Amino acid sequence: MRAQDSATGPGTIAVGGGTDTAPAAGTTPTSIAGTTPTAGTALAAGTAPGTGPTPNRATPGTAPYAPQHSPKAPARRGTLLASLGVVAFSLTFPSTAWGLESFGPWSLVALRSTLAALIAGCFLLAARAPVPERRHWAGLAVVAGGVVVGFPLLTTLALQTSTTSHAAVVVGLLPLTTAVLGSLRTGERPSRTFWVAALAGAAVVIGFTVQQSGGALTSGDLYLFGALLVCAAGYTEGGRLARVMPGWQVIGWALMLCLPFAVAGSAVALPLEPVRLSAHGVLGLVWVAAGSTFFGLYVWYKGMAGIGVPRASQLQLAQPLLTLAWSVLLLGEEVSAAAPLAAVAVLVCIAATQRTGRRRAPRPLPAGETGPVRS
Repeated sequence: MRAQDSATGPGTIAVGGGTDTAPAAGTTPTSIAGTTPTAGTALAAGTAPGTGPTPNRATPGTAPYAPQHSPKAPARRGTLLASLGVVAFSLTFPSTAWGLESFGPWSLVALRSTLAALIAGCFLLAARAPVPERRHWAGLAVVAGGVVVGFPLLTTLALQTSTTSHAAVVVGLLPLTTAVLGSLRTGERPSRTFWVAALAGAAVVIGFTVQQSGGALTSGDLYLFGALLVCAAGYTEGGRLARVMPGWQVIGWALMLCLPFAVAGSAVALPLEPVRLSAHGVLGLVWVAAGSTFFGLYVWYKGMAGIGVPRASQLQLAQPLLTLAWSVLLLGEEVSAAAPLAAVAVLVCIAATQRTGRRRAPRPLPAGETGPVRS
């Protein structure tokens, strides 16, 4: 046997040659086991550094190394989706005020849920979405009661006596309330910096919105605080469910759960409340049904699944300021020059909450559930 035919890897001796032998030209050094030397292993004696074959950096038996996507990409995508949800939600109060020009409060809420459920049903049928498992229906009922029925109904009743700027107080407290409930429900434990920034942001928003409304309490405040609690519960449960099913299916099935009650409510309320159709009223109804209830909650839950309930909730600190901006543009309400200063302070708080890490990972999913899922 020729020496070059039996050259071995580092630290071995060629058979029949008596001396260490360099590998033949154009060949790759091979060890006794027939594997390729890994990075950091010297070539056979006599091979000049940098002139021999390039070692394969892959572990023996695996595919060659390929660059992976940045771990920050899912977080950026989740933040973007949740931000789109906030923009959609910021139009809810002005759109509801428009809708009340044409419909009574009970009729508006019932029609809103009915139209949103019909849109969701079309998507579920087109995608042939599977019916959720029995263990998920309790969570879907919480979502339906909180964000499909409870929050729209209570805020609509409140807006009969409150301005949209005053109602924004609810949204100013909602991020902090959602973060607290989300931390308790999902097991996420944000850092102290997160909570400091969240409290500071809530204080800025509450102070600004109360100043805008003159600091006076109205008869609708009880409705607003009730809306705060049920909405935070619905957000939290929806964010948890979005870890095991696509976000659009979470809100889709919650809407379908409410469809029989929404249809019955429409049939009862429409004959009892006056209907005065106008362009503003119809546009307001369409937006709160398709924009706020379906699209907004779809991207919101999908974003929550990507970045967690506490972090997503703090993006809503910007919602009152956006609502005030829409109120000026769409409803002609007046806002003081303090708005830009409040906006900057809120943006700083949002940036702080998004940069802080968690002290404890989310609570593991129940047995038999997997997540996250793609929608």
